[in-house]
Amino acid sequence: MSKRSIKIVVTGASGQLGQCLKSISTNWNYSITFLDKQNLDITSVEQVYDVLTTIQPDIIINTAAYTRVDLAEEESDRAYQINAEAVNTITRFCKENETKLLHISTDYVFDGEGLEPYTEEHETNPKTVYGASKLAGENSILDSNLAAFWIIRTSWLYSNYGKNFYKTILDLAAKNANLSVVNDQWGSPTRAEELADFILRYIPQLSSETRGIYHFSNSGSCTWFDFAKAILNKHNSQTEITAVKSSEFPTKARRPSYSVLDNCKISKVFKYKFKNWLDALG
Repeated sequence: MSKRSIKIVVTGASGQLGQCLKSISTNWNYSITFLDKQNLDITSVEQVYDVLTTIQPDIIINTAAYTRVDLAEEESDRAYQINAEAVNTITRFCKENETKLLHISTDYVFDGEGLEPYTEEHETNPKTVYGASKLAGENSILDSNLAAFWIIRTSWLYSNYGKNFYKTILDLAAKNANLSVVNDQWGSPTRAEELADFILRYIPQLSSETRGIYHFSNSGSCTWFDFAKAILNKHNSQTEITAVKSSEFPTKARRPSYSVLDNCKISKVFKYKFKNWLDALG
């Protein structure tokens, strides 16, 4: 008798990571149900339990999130409802049904004032509503003592799906001869397709032995200016680009000056080799 395929639910299926997971899902012999907000309102306790009880997944990959960083400063209740309270509901379901959980988090849980890459052991200290709400979601998982979970923090996620810096730069370059991009914020771009591939490739190893927090980003670091310049070079764009300070682009939510993630833990635990951010860009 053949072994039953792992049954997985992906929430936030219309987001860029959700779409990346869906685009490569046929490469693996999993039974995956993709749920977007039309199929599952994760803020509804009743709907979460009804839908997930019907499916009875072995693993839930929660990519759903409130990610509008600036608007979150005004809509804090909504941000916490999605990023914290809903995560608590999903975690509770997992606890009660012995379901494994993979949850996506962010570099914004740190204050961005460091000078060296953030490890999983670094103290969290979010400076935005978005970051604080995501940290609250993380804490609900940690406090639950769930038997098997991964919290994967990522940064500067980009792909050909959804809204992200990569697509924004290309759109702006198509309409403008000159662009100004900040050159005093450092981070690690992460190709969403690579994160999706890691998740589906290694998810059979999600267990009580490997449970914990992990950082996933392409290796190396750059500024937004460096990233934008590389994107334009890749597409042979003739648009001129100028480096400016963050003070020239004031935002409601404070952006971290330095949010490079240290990904050595994943490399050590799973023998995973990260591509440099520039190589990942192609």
